Amino acid sequence: MSQYSSPPSVHGSPLRPHRGAMILVLGILGLVICFILGIIAWVMASGDLRQMDAGLMDPSGRGLTQAGKILGIVATVLNLIAFVFVTIPMILAIIAAIASGAGGTGP
Repeated sequence: MSQYSSPPSVHGSPLRPHRGAMILVLGILGLVICFILGIIAWVMASGDLRQMDAGLMDPSGRGLTQAGKILGIVATVLNLIAFVFVTIPMILAIIAAIASGAGGTGP
């Protein structure tokens, strides 16, 4: 008997390995570093979960993949909210500066 087990298979062909750990890391980095990584984690997790449901990917990483997807969604939403709260005051400040400069005294 071999000490190594063969990968799970469907109809004789092996299942693709899961990428749960990588997706989880991308989701965490999306929260900490850059929201683009959160979007990548979200998209990758959605595709992998679809493949797991179809029986084409190893389902043992489903929990990691789901956690990475949730973190990716949270990272994206939080960063979009932060972007809105930063850009709207900046736009209003620029408009106020232009408006006060237009009404000033000329040379």
